[in-house]
Amino acid sequence: MSSCFKSSVSLISIFFFIIFNTVSSAKDPIYLLHYCPNTTTYTRNSTYLTNLRTVLSSLSSPDAAYTSRFDNATAGEDENDNNNRVYGLFLCRGDFSPGICRDCVAFAANETLYRCPRERQAVIWYDECMLRYSNQSIVGKMSLRPAAYLRNTQNITENQVSRFNESLVALLINASVKAASTSTKFATDKANFTVFQTIYSLVQCTPDLTNQDCESCLRQTINLLPRCCNRTIGGRVITSSCSFRYEIYPFYNENITAAPPPLSTVATPLPQKGKGKSSKVIATAVAVPVSVCVLLLGVACCLLARRRKIKLGAKTDDQDEDGITSTETVQYQFSAIEAATNKFSESNKLGHGGFGEVYKGQLITGETVAIKRLSRESTQGAEEFKNEVVVVAKLQHKNLANVLGYCLDGEEKILVYEFVPNKSLDYFLFDDEKRGLLDWQRRYKIIEGIARGILYLHRDSRLTIIHRDLKASNILLDADMNPKISDFGMARIFGVDQTQANTRRIVGTYGYMSPEYAIHGQYSVKSDVYSFGVLVLELITGKKNSSFYEEDGLGDLVTYVWKLWVENSPLELVDEAMRGNFQTNEVIRCIHIALLCVQDDSSERPSTDNILVMMNSFTVTLPIPNQSGFLLRTMRDSKDQQSVASASDQSVTSKSLPLPVDDSSITIVYPR
Repeated sequence: MSSCFKSSVSLISIFFFIIFNTVSSAKDPIYLLHYCPNTTTYTRNSTYLTNLRTVLSSLSSPDAAYTSRFDNATAGEDENDNNNRVYGLFLCRGDFSPGICRDCVAFAANETLYRCPRERQAVIWYDECMLRYSNQSIVGKMSLRPAAYLRNTQNITENQVSRFNESLVALLINASVKAASTSTKFATDKANFTVFQTIYSLVQCTPDLTNQDCESCLRQTINLLPRCCNRTIGGRVITSSCSFRYEIYPFYNENITAAPPPLSTVATPLPQKGKGKSSKVIATAVAVPVSVCVLLLGVACCLLARRRKIKLGAKTDDQDEDGITSTETVQYQFSAIEAATNKFSESNKLGHGGFGEVYKGQLITGETVAIKRLSRESTQGAEEFKNEVVVVAKLQHKNLANVLGYCLDGEEKILVYEFVPNKSLDYFLFDDEKRGLLDWQRRYKIIEGIARGILYLHRDSRLTIIHRDLKASNILLDADMNPKISDFGMARIFGVDQTQANTRRIVGTYGYMSPEYAIHGQYSVKSDVYSFGVLVLELITGKKNSSFYEEDGLGDLVTYVWKLWVENSPLELVDEAMRGNFQTNEVIRCIHIALLCVQDDSSERPSTDNILVMMNSFTVTLPIPNQSGFLLRTMRDSKDQQSVASASDQSVTSKSLPLPVDDSSITIVYPR
């Protein structure tokens, strides 16, 4: 490779880095994780919340110290009043520009109230910045908790592990000494591992720490290397006060880190008259067109390479060998998962399904999580697992279950979710004793929350996502009984202008499937609307959809509801557990909406945003629903079927119809 070509490539790389930083400043920061223990909480309209908003507003204001990448703020009059006084700070990565720092902090200030809506202590990490607040003084105090690990998915070859570890530890310690001795408490360093490979490292502390505390914090995090990133080519440990990261590629801006802006004022000689000005004009006149040419050349090369890659069917750069998007997705070591679940003990088991089992676990950070372990014996589910990581990692909504990370270790495929204490909707709704806890107010809130979650999937997320398996067991309930849609193993992503798609592999749960999907393999946002309608009817009646098939003359839930609707006796549907304690107009309206959702013709079903309008505005006139005869036809067609699909039936093609009608699921059951 000629030196001229190398120089061109280097220059192009520099331009792309500048463009990347410029463009990324307008995008959301890269989320890593957050931690907000619920040991101490505050209430709405409290003094603490007022003070917290003041602190967050101060940290994200244009006057904050973004140039130094660190600032803190306090709100509350009495320093001894730990219940209401709020301490906050932010720290931006030292190689990012002040503009990127400002955007990240502003985003974090809004996001933290969503992710930690009631907790007095919280910390949220992005690749670009960290934001933290507490009711205890945190400025100038070293804190190693919480601590979290993020690791690369690739390993060092066996014969290189010892030498790599020695080089890495020496490199990180050297960088730590450098960082502790600077006022910014930030440093990068690199070392040659082999003739052709270099290890790059970045370490940072909050600048409010003393030199001694900073070095101590970093050394203690480096001691976590064997537990965090043993044998991996890259990884990081992050705590509240310090962090480090290493990779075998340059992941930071070497131009900024090599020459940080001076912290003290230095006298600069004035340029000489004439010559200096002329030189500056000439340099500018030459540099601008050359830069533009190189930039255009780089863009052209990039587009050609990308086009060639697409033609050849190659994986994108942000996918690892398992097909899982690896852009800052948290991957946990299997040993950490075992420790969190006490080696998958029965006492930690929350439930099981056709694709695996779900356990309660506690991470080293102290955070309680739900861990779904894919069954080793299952030949299906790997694609659903990969799909789920890719899809759910992109979704953030209060009515969707949050995925925290995953684990891939040999045959082990594991998903780590936020823990919800009240399990799933079916746990309450279909239990004779527990469904009494679901009064109409709670059920109405659950219906509305599910609708808002579906609306986010269909319209408000960056991607249009069809869930394809909405059912009571896939609706999790948090501590306040707010619904969270889970199980995205069967979800499908639509393009910008795409409205429907076809498939020969029918997946989902019988009884919740729309006619066009079950018979023809056609699915769209209206397929989820149909499932939503069945869910609403289950919430109102307190009866499982499949329970009607066992009772002569009732047919199915939709047929039963329609029969009482045309007889003008809709209130006979209401669950006995709610009798005498519900709003009649709300219940009737919800039944009406549900019947609109389960119509055979998908074009007649309302969109999710219209469903929410119908629920929240009683002045809107609802159209007259048409009878759905799909399930009744399926019942007749299925009478001669001798076999019934079980949970092990994990795929059914359109050729296998008529479908057996039961509630057997062919999807992954989520943590409860």
